[in-house]
Amino acid sequence: MDTLELLVHPVRLRIVHALSGGRHLTTSQLCDRVPDVSKATVYRHVGLLADAGILEIEGEERVRGAVERLYRLRRERAVIDRETAMAVPPEEHRRGFAAAMTTLIAEFNAYLDREQADPAADSVGYRQHAIWLSPDELAEMIDGMRGAIAPQLANEPAPHRSQYLLSPILFPIEHPPQE
Repeated sequence: MDTLELLVHPVRLRIVHALSGGRHLTTSQLCDRVPDVSKATVYRHVGLLADAGILEIEGEERVRGAVERLYRLRRERAVIDRETAMAVPPEEHRRGFAAAMTTLIAEFNAYLDREQADPAADSVGYRQHAIWLSPDELAEMIDGMRGAIAPQLANEPAPHRSQYLLSPILFPIEHPPQE
C-alpha cells in the first residue's frame, strides 16, 4: 500500500493526528483518542501504518501485565509529496477529500463529546470565505499561510499546549469573469 492510499483513510488519518507533535502513544492510548472506533480496527490500522514505516516502535511498556508497544510518528514518511499529488487523477482527489472531511467531522464530534468541550473558550472556528485572487495573490497567500503554520508543526506536547486540528482547504469555486 503506498503512502497516498495509507493516508486517505479516516481512521489512519486520526491516528496520524493523535501522534503528531512528537507524541508517543500505545495502541490503547490511541483507542482512547478515537473512542468511536473499535479497538480491533485501531489495532489493525496501527499495524498497517507500522508495517509501512509511517509509525515506528519507540519502546515497550507493561500495561496490566501485558507488554504494549509505544509508537511514534515518522513525520517525514507521513507526507504525500508534490509529485504524487500532481499525478493523482480527479477520482483520487475526490476520495482523499472525502477522507479528510470524514476525519474532520469525526474529530470535531469527538471534541464536542468531551465533557470539558467549550467551543467559545477554545476559539473554535469553521468560517469560510470566498475570495478573488490573481495567481500571484494566491501564491503570496499560500506562502504566508505556510510561513505562519510551518514553525508550529515542530511544537511538542507540553502542559501549557492543547493540540488543535487546523485544516486549510483551498480550491477555486469559480473561474475569472470574462472581460
